[in-house]
Amino acid sequence: MPASVTNEFSINVATVNGSGSASSNTILTKSIFRMGVPVSPKNLFPSNISGLPTWFLIRVSEAGWRARTGRNEVVIALNPTTLEQDHAGVAPGGVLLVEAKSRVQVQQPRSDVTILSCPMAELAKPHAPDPRLRKLLTNMVYVGVVAHLLDLDVDVVMQTVADQFSGKQKIVALNQAVVQEGLDWAAANLADDVCPFTVAARDLTGDKMLIEGNTAAALGCLMGGCTFVGWYPITPSTSICEDTIAFAHRFRRDEDSGALKFASVQAEDELSSIGHILGAGWAGARAMTATSGPGISLMAEFAGFGYYTEIPAVLFDVQRVGPSTGMPTRTQQGDLSLCFYLSHGDTKHIVLLPAGPEELYEMSQQAFDLAERFQTPVFVLSDLDMGMNLWMSDRLAYPEAGFDRGKVLDAEALEQVKEFHRYADPDGDGVPYRTLPGTRHPKAPYFTRGSGHTTRATYTENSEEYKEVVDRIRRKIDGSTSHTPAPLTDGDRSSKVGLIHWGSTRYPVEEAVALLADEGISVCEMRVRALPLHDAVIDFVNDCDITYVVEQNRDGQLADIIRLKVPGSAGKIRKINYYAGMPMSAEPVVEAVRAGARETANV
Repeated sequence: MPASVTNEFSINVATVNGSGSASSNTILTKSIFRMGVPVSPKNLFPSNISGLPTWFLIRVSEAGWRARTGRNEVVIALNPTTLEQDHAGVAPGGVLLVEAKSRVQVQQPRSDVTILSCPMAELAKPHAPDPRLRKLLTNMVYVGVVAHLLDLDVDVVMQTVADQFSGKQKIVALNQAVVQEGLDWAAANLADDVCPFTVAARDLTGDKMLIEGNTAAALGCLMGGCTFVGWYPITPSTSICEDTIAFAHRFRRDEDSGALKFASVQAEDELSSIGHILGAGWAGARAMTATSGPGISLMAEFAGFGYYTEIPAVLFDVQRVGPSTGMPTRTQQGDLSLCFYLSHGDTKHIVLLPAGPEELYEMSQQAFDLAERFQTPVFVLSDLDMGMNLWMSDRLAYPEAGFDRGKVLDAEALEQVKEFHRYADPDGDGVPYRTLPGTRHPKAPYFTRGSGHTTRATYTENSEEYKEVVDRIRRKIDGSTSHTPAPLTDGDRSSKVGLIHWGSTRYPVEEAVALLADEGISVCEMRVRALPLHDAVIDFVNDCDITYVVEQNRDGQLADIIRLKVPGSAGKIRKINYYAGMPMSAEPVVEAVRAGARETANV
């Protein structure tokens, strides 16, 4: 039996999809969080409706680490088909809790794992004669058993149960009674020291909250002034649109009449949805859609249209595993190049790369400002891990600044200008002026063209006139770096070993940097937060002797984009790629940098 471990371990609940374990796992997560201990839950679920294995990981980390560890110290194994796999996955010295009455039991128990057998279904039976309800309540039994094993605050657990089923007093009482059954059984049948892992109350969560990334993004859309959503459902992005619509119906109403100042259309497909938001953006609305990789692929033609006609729109890509249907309920960062270059011809888009709910909230707002300032589609890249899981987050600040509508000429402004040419560049920054439909002035109208056009918005097939417009658009997009989020650096700036990463790789990289420092290996890290790349990224690579680019895709898409910008230093860039569909842990980063340090030392 290992020494007692407090507030630094992982829990894995292995069940069957559709078994109703979501509430139980959420209760465990929130109970630990409410005890003031940081947690990071991850729901690993299959793409079918029910019947296949599902796992729910809860990392308990007083140090605040939020990446998956790859180790599971406490495992609740309720799926007979994965029992041997779950047993093999218990960390040495760990605890495995199984259903005592299951037809399948561990065949060759490991000597370094404590196996506990609890008759969970039997304990739930007196409370639920109906087998279907009993199946759901069995999950609440393991909440009680685990609460005892980990020494959770029972009052906190019971209050969390009440909050989970708020407003349904009979259901609250029933579930609390079943949790108590688990607590009583554990107290009567398990030795006090049977589990070396405990949760001790701390004051480390303060004013923080737990929120899904998609919900944070939806709140950002609301605060960013979104008034139109055109969408088509697809895992794992659907809840961004659903939550944005729900928030808008609640808060985006006229204060006097109560009339809704918002519209949404559930389109017939993804191509239609981007067509809707481009139409709304052209009309002056702040419009968005959300999708995943397959949807982005279908949006390519309209994305190029928005780029060339210079219409503002915001597109969220909550990435999943590809190509094709891939593994739709697994996470990846495989769409970076797709979104950056989306459409035929020479096209580059502004792409924002948030990490965590706070940045999803902030960059969602910023995306609407950028779309209107630069009159172009703006992409916000999240992923399934970030979007569909709960994350510990600071409170989201109410925005103080107003909206940046960019260069919009109203009737009064048109009176002050000699001429208005829609695709001209009077300021020399690549950004033209625009008018909105309905502006009552003879200079206001123009023709929006996806075909070759001049600075006056007239049709052309003249080479020089065409080049003048597309060269200006390139200058405009390149100039967006003055307004997009700058990369962030941390770690030992004197180190000649660099780590570049983006999005949700932030969490394994942060932990890896600390682990490497414990080994005496110092690195400097940079998190890229937008494309096109800022000059700071180029300087970072040039200053380092070796730079590792960490990504959750097979080909190293950001690494290739960086190499194109630093041809003289391209040979110093190495790729650390993880693309198995599971949330990344710190181990691949530590192993690669450690090996590189040994190699450098030998040289």
